[in-house]
Amino acid sequence: VQLQASGGGLVQAGGSLRLSCAASGRTFSSYAMGWFRQAPGKEREFVADISWSGDSTYYADSVKGRFTISRDNAKDTVYLQMNSLKPEDTAVYYCAARIDGVIGGPDFLYSYWGQGTLVTVSS
Repeated sequence: VQLQASGGGLVQAGGSLRLSCAASGRTFSSYAMGWFRQAPGKEREFVADISWSGDSTYYADSVKGRFTISRDNAKDTVYLQMNSLKPEDTAVYYCAARIDGVIGGPDFLYSYWGQGTLVTVSS
């Protein structure tokens, strides 16, 4: 599976962005998908994930209520809608795929990773 993240950019605090992650491969609909981020000088951290069916989602406390993860299995794409952005959301955002289809657990359970897209939130 190859993952291509896009949609990053520069936005003012309080603004919104929608990230997309397009997957290649015929088994996308069986994978759980996650979004992670890495800010400069910090370790990569979990943002949100979604089960293979889209019925289950989970969010980091820092983004809960502001970010929404969704997927369109017909388009082999997962999205991250980010609202009420804060300067501390500035990071490179990565999408990842997990072959067991379930959510929760550490990032080493994700087998495939995209190249990342930079989100910069100005104050």
